Formats: sequence, C-alpha cells, structure tokens
Amino acid sequence: MPLFRKIENFINGFDFRSTGKWFVLSSLVGVVAGVGAVLFQVLGQFVVFIALFTVSGFAPAEADGELSLFHVTSSEISLGLVTLVMGLGGLASGWLVWRFAPEAGGHGTDAAIDSFHNKRGVIRSRVPIVKTIASAITLGTGGSAGREGPIAQIGAGFGSYLASRLNLSDRDRRIMLTAGMGAGVGAIFRAPLAGALFAGEILYKDADLESDVIVPTAISSIVSYSVYGLLLTLIMPSGSDAEIFTPLFGDNLHYRLMSFAELIPMTVMALALVLVGILYINVFYGTHRLMERLPVAPYFRPAIGAVLASATGIGLYFAVGKDPVALGILSTGYGALQTAVENPDQIGIKVLLIIAVGKIVATSCTISSGGSGGVFGPSMVIGGCVGAAIGLWFNHLFGFETDPGAYAIIGMAGFFAGIAHAPISTIIMVSEMTGDYQLLLPTMWVSTLCFLFCRRWTLYEKQVKTRLESPAHRGDFIVDVLEGIKVADVYRKDPQLTYIRESMSLDEIVHTLAKTHQQYFPVIDSDRRVVGIFSADDVRSYLYDETIWHLAVARDVMITNIVSVLPTDDLNTALRRFTSINVDELPVFDPEDSGKLLGMLRRKETIAFYNSRLIQHKLAMSDED
Repeated sequence: MPLFRKIENFINGFDFRSTGKWFVLSSLVGVVAGVGAVLFQVLGQFVVFIALFTVSGFAPAEADGELSLFHVTSSEISLGLVTLVMGLGGLASGWLVWRFAPEAGGHGTDAAIDSFHNKRGVIRSRVPIVKTIASAITLGTGGSAGREGPIAQIGAGFGSYLASRLNLSDRDRRIMLTAGMGAGVGAIFRAPLAGALFAGEILYKDADLESDVIVPTAISSIVSYSVYGLLLTLIMPSGSDAEIFTPLFGDNLHYRLMSFAELIPMTVMALALVLVGILYINVFYGTHRLMERLPVAPYFRPAIGAVLASATGIGLYFAVGKDPVALGILSTGYGALQTAVENPDQIGIKVLLIIAVGKIVATSCTISSGGSGGVFGPSMVIGGCVGAAIGLWFNHLFGFETDPGAYAIIGMAGFFAGIAHAPISTIIMVSEMTGDYQLLLPTMWVSTLCFLFCRRWTLYEKQVKTRLESPAHRGDFIVDVLEGIKVADVYRKDPQLTYIRESMSLDEIVHTLAKTHQQYFPVIDSDRRVVGIFSADDVRSYLYDETIWHLAVARDVMITNIVSVLPTDDLNTALRRFTSINVDELPVFDPEDSGKLLGMLRRKETIAFYNSRLIQHKLAMSDED
C-alpha cells in the first residue's frame, strides 16, 4: 500500500473533530516547515558568502541573535560589483520564477492568502521549492526583502500538498495551508505564539480571526520552532541551545514606559507611522504598475528592480558621507534596525529617516518588479527607523525623557499592524523578536491606532474584509434559512439500494458496479448490519490491477469510520458534514439501531431544498415590503 494511503487510513481513524487528528497533521507540517526554514536560511547565507561577499566584499549586517554559517564582515566593498551581483541575482531569480512557478514571485504571503480564499487552499507542489531557491537568491545577492513571505509560502505549500495527497476536504486543506504559514513564520522569527496568531489574523482586513486554525497553527508553530532550533544547533558553528532561545534582536533590550505622559508623543508617532505606511503602500503598488508596463520579458524586470535597489543603496551611501549603515537598506536590513533599536543616537534623526525612505524605495524595486521575498522584514526596518527618529526628535527638541530605542520597537509593531491589518500577532511577534514585554501597553496603544487609521489601505491586496465575504466561508452563513428543517424531511428512503457483503470479492464488486448507477455502497455483515461503506471511486483505483480482484474483498475497500446523519439532525449539521469530507451522499442511520441504514441523503437534493426555501424566504420578505 502506498505511503500516503497508509497515512490517509491512519488519519481517518480519528474522529473529524478530535485533537488527535490535528496533532498528527499539524506536527507533520511543523516538521517540514522547520526543516524548510533551516534550508532557506542556510541557502541564503551560502549565496551571500559565495555571490555577494566573495565577489564584491559586501556582507549585509544581521541582527545580533542571528546564527551565521560564515563569519564575514564587509571590508573593501566594490560598489560596482555589488550592483552587478544584485542585477544577476535578480535575473536568475526572475527567470526561475517565470519558468517554473510564476505565483512564487512577489511577497509570497499574498499568494497564500489568495489560495486560502479563492483556490480552495490549493498551492502547486513545485511552488515551495521554487520559492525557496528564488528567495534565497534574491536575499543572498542583496535584494531588499524579508524572510517571512518565502517561508510562509513554503510552509503553506507543503500543508496544501499534504492535504491533497491525503484526500482531505477543502476546509481541511485550508487549515493545513494556514498551519504551514504559521509554522514557517514562527520558526524563522523564533516567535511561535505570534506565528500561530499571524496565520489566522493576516487573512482579513477587519478585526476578524480565522478561529478554526488557531490550535493547528499553534501545534505546527511549536514543532517547527523546535525542529528549526535543534537543526541549527547541529549545523551552525556558533550554534547552541542558549543562542537559539535568544530573541532575534538579542537579549539586551530592556526598555520600559517612563511615564504615562509618553503616550502623547507615541500618539504623534502613530499618526506619522500611518502617513509613512500609506506612502509605502502607494510606492509599492505604483512601482508594480510601472514595472508591468516595461516592454521587456517578465524575467528581466526583477533584474531591473535589483539594479535600481542597488542604486538607491549606493546613492544613500554617498548622501550620508559614505556611512556603511546606509547600505543597510539592502538585503533584510536587520543590521541597520539592530543599531536603531540599540543605539539610535549613533545614527541620528536624518540618517534614520533616510534609511526608512530608502528601504521603501529599495523594497518596492525588489519585490514589485517580481523579485521573490517578503515584506514583513522591510516593514520592521521602516517602522523601527521612523519610530527611533521620532523618539530622538521628542528627546532632543522638546525635552521629553524618552528612550528612542523603545520608540523603535513600538514603531516596528505599529507600522506593520497598520499596513498589514494584523495588530494582535504583530504586537506579540515584535515582543518575541526583541525579548521585551515591558512595552506591551504602549505597543498596544500605537498598534491599535495605526490599525484604525489604516483601515482603507493594506499591503496585502488578497485580504478580504471579514469571514462573511470570504469564498472559503460561502456556506457558513445560511443557518437561519435552514433552521428547523430535519434530515427526515429531505433524505431518500430507497428500498432498491444495493448492499455489499463484507466478504464479497473485488471481482464480484466490479461486476455489481457495472449494473447500477449507485455511487455509494453500504457494506453489511452476516446479520445485515452496516459495518462500512465505499464509493465507486474507491473501487476504480483497483481496476488496473487484476491480480488482486480475487484476493481483495469488500473489507479491504470499505472505510469503517462512517460520517453519517440521523433523521433528527437538522440540515445545517448535514451541510457541515458534506463539506467536512467532500462527499455527495451521506448515509442516514436509525437513531435506535446504529447498524440499520434508513436511506441516503444526497447533497444535490439538500441544496435544491435549500434553494427552494431561500426563494420562499425572499418572496416572504418582498411581500412584507
């Protein structure tokens, strides 16, 4: 029996609502997402060392808590070679995406959101592979992008693939997709709690949450973070358990709110972050529209975008007096953000704002041209630099007793909470990345303000407003119309139903199927009690292997974990069960005798009954008007 068939049978042994089922599935997704995060990080560092550092002498600075496979620091940098490497990296990434998986271009998370809402959670199996390589090339050659988009799509892609191979329902596939998203983000940012919430919150523009995914994403995020940490301690020269548990930006950030009066400058900071966020979104999608109009092949556009991003970084480098911190707008930009969080005075207000604006331009050129990368990381850099600049401004010009590093941390959270409409997960993620929870109150205040004022704008175009407007929940909001209608009113009591003995050979079953249009066949024991069921599609998988026709019997084909209904169940219950396992008929059993089959409830007849009730409801409403 094929491996996936064995796993499918094992999973079907759990009750649909049981924790056990999701523990197994989410853990599998978490393991692969954790391994994928490590592969992605190692591949990215390898590209940096081979392509960027060895050729040009430039090595982008990273966050203090990042583990490095190669210990390199920028020495004599050849700016011309930096541009050349970035251009070639953009070309390689663009060609790879264009040739094998166009949906792997851009910032990844939006593609996963679109798949959840509009594509039944389906992501082609090649997408995670292409996304891993293309994003590692983009980031490794200096493209301005983040890691969360690629790793979110990698995790989501495997979750979708596994659900499809196990023949799970569309609803389950969507949950697996989000579990993969959460697992990837939780691992790469060492923020498992935030990863779990991020996957459920990022799907919607309004303050809505995909509550069904929270437990699966929590499990997958914990597992992926553990696998990620375990593998990194084994392969990284500097790896240790202590370093893995160190927050991404180190464990030396211990800021606190000095006075409740600080909420006043923080309110001003929130308004500034909203304005910068609107600018970022407009520049990002404006650049995308301009790039699409270029009369060149699609795979050349990321190369053009990479060269423009390089020119932006080099231009800023000379504009600030050849200060290497200006080159921090390239790659992830976490090195510049680390300085902004720890010692913003070292950079100064002017340079902080220049870095923020430069990061907007460089990220828009890199990703909006079709380059593969995320937008969360760049958003952290932009928000952190703007926040630090405002903290310094109030400190120097108005005499407020502020700690600009705290404003940088709060700015990181507020900025992304506004432009991504994900305030809760962002607050927790930034706290986990910095290891500082003493700023929870002001972070909540600024993030909430940014979320409220940015309602009209979003960085993720594929978000829908609420669950009510998501195609994924199209059948979830018809409860009132079907209220009070029982299965007994609809199901077909079919005396001509063909039953299959559990000892009947596969050869006899095949010949029986040829004589009937029936699609689902109850299997009975010697006492004529139903012990299982199978569909005609289940039998077709054996048709090309005649050697087992006389060996296999009905017991080998049937499933014993029968999803059924009772005549007393309402149609809402029936519709949910139709959706949960994606079948066209459900057996109706006698409530007083669980082995006695009364008939079959067909999905088409149920929907037709619903439509007739809906028409009656609309006519009644029009008569009242």
